[in-house]
Amino acid sequence: MQQDFALQSYNYTLPAGNIAQHPAEARENSRLLILNRKTRQQEHGNFHDIITLFKPGDLLVVNNTKVFPARLYGNKESGGKVEVFLLAYPVEQTTTDKAEKKAEVTSLIKSSKRPKPGTILHLGPDLRAVVLELLADGKVQIELRYDATKDLATILGQYGQVPLPPYISRKKGTTEEDRKRYQTVYAKEPGAVAAPTAGLHFSKELLDAIHKKGVESTHITLHVGHGTFAPVRCEDIREHQIHEEYISIPKESAEKINSVRKKGGKIWAVGTTTVRTLEFMADENGNVRSGDGWCNLYILPGYQFKTVDNLITNFHLPESSLLFLVSALYGRETLMTTYRQAIEMGYRFYSYGDAMVIHT
Repeated sequence: MQQDFALQSYNYTLPAGNIAQHPAEARENSRLLILNRKTRQQEHGNFHDIITLFKPGDLLVVNNTKVFPARLYGNKESGGKVEVFLLAYPVEQTTTDKAEKKAEVTSLIKSSKRPKPGTILHLGPDLRAVVLELLADGKVQIELRYDATKDLATILGQYGQVPLPPYISRKKGTTEEDRKRYQTVYAKEPGAVAAPTAGLHFSKELLDAIHKKGVESTHITLHVGHGTFAPVRCEDIREHQIHEEYISIPKESAEKINSVRKKGGKIWAVGTTTVRTLEFMADENGNVRSGDGWCNLYILPGYQFKTVDNLITNFHLPESSLLFLVSALYGRETLMTTYRQAIEMGYRFYSYGDAMVIHT
């Protein structure tokens, strides 16, 4: 097996002190590791320095998905504690009931015993869940029932918590800081259970400064799912089955991307989610089509990028599909060496950590 396809080739040791538990004081004040794809030259700076890399006519493409409060806590009717993790934004159901609204969603449930169909879970004074069906892989289909005078976003905001990744420790639950900072400033479409973290470094002021330089921006949507944290268990990573995630590219975004490419401008993808979306919706010439659907593109070393020129990203978990994707763009061996150097230099890793940019 080639080293590029061996799972162990993507392993590295990360001291606990390098895992960021809180964001930088200001979004654009994270550190930035700058990597040149052609020269292999490395530079170190502040995230705000990224503005110097853009050229007039370039295009910044962001993922405008919005993290919703997907983690709910409550009790079974027996009194036992229960935790419900919503795996997607609930779909509201049509009902004639004037007292309650209903919404259905697939979830994960933590409790002493797996609840049976028909079990009622009390998640708030005016919010409960009814277990409809037990699914494969420990998933459960539930129906949320809530006060008809309130909308779903209000109910989830009232009782739900931001679903931070497992490597971020919060003994007393998520904080007000998490609600604000584990969200991009351009988040609009609710549906993600994890943030597209590369975008967390952009402030409105930095985006304005980039636009003033003659750089356009546009958006796509990919709702980051729970599968983004699923471990790869195949020794040969080519055998791994990548998870599917919902994507959408508006017509005006596709037209802008294709127009910039035709004029010779560079396409800057903010995060691996944006990369997957653009490459999935591109033809062999790199022209992107509009539309929506489910993306299952699995990018490994050897992949030929059709649309994306430059990538802004965070530091990713060992042996993860996201690390495979970045290796496909920059080269596994060089990337892993860079990761080890970044650890030695004290870079902060993962969701609230520092950033890197890979450019030409």
